[in-house]
Amino acid sequence: MTSTIALIRHRVADFDAWKTVYDGFAPIQAEHGVQGHRVLRSIENPNDVIVTHTFDSREAATSFFAMPELKEAMSQAGVDADSVEVSYFDEVEAGALVGV
Repeated sequence: MTSTIALIRHRVADFDAWKTVYDGFAPIQAEHGVQGHRVLRSIENPNDVIVTHTFDSREAATSFFAMPELKEAMSQAGVDADSVEVSYFDEVEAGALVGV
């Protein structure tokens, strides 16, 4: 089974304030198909954020990002709406290079 990874990049007004809202949205993420996530923060600009979410399918991913509740939460979290970029990828391979 192939997973779909959504990669979201955006700027936030204040990372800590954004992270509080993001963490509070976790139950809704789980209810709507997010199986896992990563949060990445730019070293050069701490308000430049990349998030990845893993889904069973592209349909589940696109449905999640169309939710009005998500758009409202992002607005409340201080996301610069003009900076939001969402891309979808099929996971081809994952692993760890331990002992190579």
